[in-house]
Amino acid sequence: MPRLSEVIAALESLWPPERAEDWDAVGTVCGDPDGEVTRVLFAVDPVQEIVDEAVKLGADLLVTHHPLYLRGTTTVAASTFKGRVVHTLIKNDIALHVAHTNADRADPGVSDALAGALDIRVVRPLVPDPTDPEGRRGLGRVCELDHPLTVRELAARAAERLPATAQGIRVAGDAEALVRTVAVSGGSGDSLFDDVRAAGADAFLTADLRHHPASEARAHSPLALLDAAHWATEWPWCELAASQLDEISDRNGWGLRVHVSKTVTDPWTTHAASNPTNTPGAPN
Repeated sequence: MPRLSEVIAALESLWPPERAEDWDAVGTVCGDPDGEVTRVLFAVDPVQEIVDEAVKLGADLLVTHHPLYLRGTTTVAASTFKGRVVHTLIKNDIALHVAHTNADRADPGVSDALAGALDIRVVRPLVPDPTDPEGRRGLGRVCELDHPLTVRELAARAAERLPATAQGIRVAGDAEALVRTVAVSGGSGDSLFDDVRAAGADAFLTADLRHHPASEARAHSPLALLDAAHWATEWPWCELAASQLDEISDRNGWGLRVHVSKTVTDPWTTHAASNPTNTPGAPN
């Protein structure tokens, strides 16, 4: 069986920590470098529910996309939400490793997995990594459809193929407009509107779109916006990452058992549709 340090080296060959954003917190959070690894679990969020799943599974390593500690902390007391996570991991000899914006910028990365889930063809990065001479790494992806779809049809495809959440897919724009070029970005994407417009995309699929940036983006152009749940846009990466580690394990003869959590950790649990007659000025 490989040691944790060997598995981490393999993961960091896929997602080098130096390619993460300066504000990010990636890498190994806890774990004995000399400990053996036989079973690995991939998930989006390092929350207690996922850690309990790792314990039940008998995993030696949990790999998540989101960091446990994004900013500094002064306590890991088990009385705190994150401290309890740390205590559970250490008590059960489970290591935690994080690949966040370094996985966003990878080739293939989070947005490639999102595009793959929607069965749309990646053409290039939305925001190329200037350190990549081949121009394949970077944030987001610009994609092309083999056959044009209306905005309505594209939203329906996203709703069908991404993991189900209470939010579903919100849409801004003309539902019958044709889409040939789509920009996608797993996770929060409303900081990328200038890049999306520069790419000439007909639609932008991402998550966490806020009122003012979305309103301004719509005022600037006919760009259609498709807003999915944050967790749903990043979960496909877990399957991609697991397959990448599986390949490395097979190549090295490690025999790792690699799993992807199916637990929904999107925080929203219920959606209540608005009453269409309850609008300002509408007759009672």
